[in-house]
Amino acid sequence: MVAIITGDIIASRKLVNQEKWLSPFKNLLTKWGDSPKDWKLDRGDFFQIEIANCEEVLRKAMEIKALIKKIEPLDNHKKISTIDVRIAIGIGEKTYSGESISESNGPAFIYSGEKFDALKKENVTLGIKTPWQNFDEEMNLFLKLAGTLMDKWSVSSAELVEFVIRNPNMTQDEIGKQLGIQQSGVSRRWNRANANEILEVEKIFQKKLKALIK
Repeated sequence: MVAIITGDIIASRKLVNQEKWLSPFKNLLTKWGDSPKDWKLDRGDFFQIEIANCEEVLRKAMEIKALIKKIEPLDNHKKISTIDVRIAIGIGEKTYSGESISESNGPAFIYSGEKFDALKKENVTLGIKTPWQNFDEEMNLFLKLAGTLMDKWSVSSAELVEFVIRNPNMTQDEIGKQLGIQQSGVSRRWNRANANEILEVEKIFQKKLKALIK
């Protein structure tokens, strides 16, 4: 089984300089695999990513969310980024592997595409579709709630969450030194981001998915 992320950048055309999000996003995806076999950006702001380890997919989706949400807004008086990201996760079999991810096929790709279309209609930014209906019903409720919290991340909160996802074993003191803020500032940002609750959803996701895949 594989996990497929299908997504797009919301309101990307409002930014005159697309490189603000495009360069860091490409740099992140390059660490995860090769383009166009493992990931591909299309039509400017549409993307597909294959994640071989299904259990890692939600954490990677959250990292993408944080990376996009930390892009500075056009209006200097606002704390939340001008742009956002919509992410649909599909988990299932991969029946054909093409030279490009856009040529590959299988239920994982179909589920991801179907969920992406549904998210656009529902005006929700994060969701999942798998072969397990009960899992989907439960997790989509969690993801809808977590997504609502993540949509409200400020630039500084997103920056902190991204750093913690990439450095999960660092203490708040160490994180503060790296980001140039006091430990108390780290704690405030952490609480404002609802990071404990969001990461708890990710743990539940891993636990339930692991039980299904075994």
